[in-house]
Amino acid sequence: MRIGILGDIHANAEALRAVVDALQRERVDTWVQVGDIVGYGPEPSVCIDIVRELGCIVCLGNHDQAVIGELDTAYFNNFARAAIHWTAPRLRPQDLEFLRSLKHVVRQPPFTVVHGTLHLPEQFGYVISAVEALDSLDHQDTRLCFVGHSHVPAIYLRRDAAPNEIHMVTHSEAEISYRGFDRVLINVGSVGQPRDEDPRAAYGLVDTDLEIACVKRVHYDIAGVQRKIRAAGLPEVLADRLALGV
Repeated sequence: MRIGILGDIHANAEALRAVVDALQRERVDTWVQVGDIVGYGPEPSVCIDIVRELGCIVCLGNHDQAVIGELDTAYFNNFARAAIHWTAPRLRPQDLEFLRSLKHVVRQPPFTVVHGTLHLPEQFGYVISAVEALDSLDHQDTRLCFVGHSHVPAIYLRRDAAPNEIHMVTHSEAEISYRGFDRVLINVGSVGQPRDEDPRAAYGLVDTDLEIACVKRVHYDIAGVQRKIRAAGLPEVLADRLALGV
């Protein structure tokens, strides 16, 4: 099985279309999305439609939960909060219904999908190092787990015989063999708002038959989505940061 994993999209349709095109060329069998379809960007409904048309297995992200009124926006910084308040009234009834149907954790062996950490999914913690990965791996009961939220890609691998020994791979588009590892946690980064100083859209690809995984990147029309963000009246910084990957 070839699994295409979409990280945080954040209503960036240009980036999403570029990633979908790349994964369709990879001939994936299963589509996964790790939450935060909306927030920050100017086209939330378009992105929800694409995710639904792909038949993605989707979990609930913190921005998704906020726009449906189920997470206090005091939790967010000023720019994120402004985008949530911009997004919520623009969502269609079918968008709200879809987002309300999502769960914090989705298990579909051989993988689990969660937005933040698996050990505290409703608190939306970040997996940004082996320390946070270890806590999630301890709660992982499928071989693979896909997460996002930090917008920074990394792959964490562990053998059950050495549970405190975490192998971490970052900033590489090379295929990683996970053969011989019992648990693999993949932070796929972000489709629509990368924060690892690489502005290209990030996405994950896993082949369960060959036991390989990778996080790949693709260029997209950043200037195009920047124009849409500014035209929508969203905070200027949300446009500026896309070109910097921060």
